Amino acid sequence: MALIMVQKRLSTGEACPKCVQTEELLRRRGLWGRIDEVVWASDGEPESPWMALARRCGVAEAPFFVVRDGDRETVVRSALQLIQDHLFGSVAAQDSASAGGDAGLVTGLLRGAEPEAIVRWALERYGADCAIAFSGAEDVVLIDMATATGLPFSVFCLDTGRLHAETYRFIEDVRRRYGITVDVVSPDTVAVEALVRDKGLFSFLEDGHGECCGVRKVEPLGRALRGKRAWITGQRQDQSPATRGEVPSAQDDPRDGATLLKLNPLARWTSADVWHYIRAHEVPYNPLHERGFKSIGCAPCTRPVHPGQHEREGRWWWEEATKKECGLHLGPPREDDRQPG
Repeated sequence: MALIMVQKRLSTGEACPKCVQTEELLRRRGLWGRIDEVVWASDGEPESPWMALARRCGVAEAPFFVVRDGDRETVVRSALQLIQDHLFGSVAAQDSASAGGDAGLVTGLLRGAEPEAIVRWALERYGADCAIAFSGAEDVVLIDMATATGLPFSVFCLDTGRLHAETYRFIEDVRRRYGITVDVVSPDTVAVEALVRDKGLFSFLEDGHGECCGVRKVEPLGRALRGKRAWITGQRQDQSPATRGEVPSAQDDPRDGATLLKLNPLARWTSADVWHYIRAHEVPYNPLHERGFKSIGCAPCTRPVHPGQHEREGRWWWEEATKKECGLHLGPPREDDRQPG
């Protein structure tokens, strides 16, 4: 098999910026050596063989790739598709990436991709071994995107035992709307009983919410992800500048001796983007949002916010902003996939 990269030379004689960025991506990921030949199409040579190939294949922009396997020739339109189908697409490579954690490669692969493309990529690669974590508005947007692909996927929800009644009805509405199974995962009964017996029902008001969340959310999350190879969350960078401001589109998530791929397709979206999608696609949402709740968790730890307040100010309002995480998304530093500047 031979891999040929077609780059475009502008009338100035320089390579087009997108071609330069694509080459740099392949070099950073150690994949440039897999390209067997680089050929140039030029704005000033519309009848050159490579410009003619682009027209024949309906490729409007460079770069693109040609994969030759014997007499068979396949045109690949993007580096993302090339890496997925020809450089990172074998079963052996998938298993290796999942076991060893290669979020850096995936981050480069998905850089700049729209959320729908990230979701489709994940489901094409992992299917039902990729789980969507469902609790709020962002997560139903992801479920809507996943359903539109027609590909298999799984969904789980953490039932802490302290959710609002509206949230339980919301879970059922989503299940019925999309005709999906929602795996509702509950905390370990013995652990909950021990916490309540030793510290009462509201210990989090005195010594922080970490211990309670650990029992009711973090441990159940570990069970929900057991046997999975990847999971998708609705985290956004603007949800909490103090704790999520550098959330990448992809990150390694070590768990129980294995490394899952964790994808955050909405990382760069804003709250306004989410609600635009919800209204445009008539996606169901928790009715508590209409009563001033922007970020919804357990009933004792969630309250409405006033106009002008950040959405996370309604969560664990008695604690500092840097502590407003339940532990589901904490971990070692991971590669940031933000564009320079």
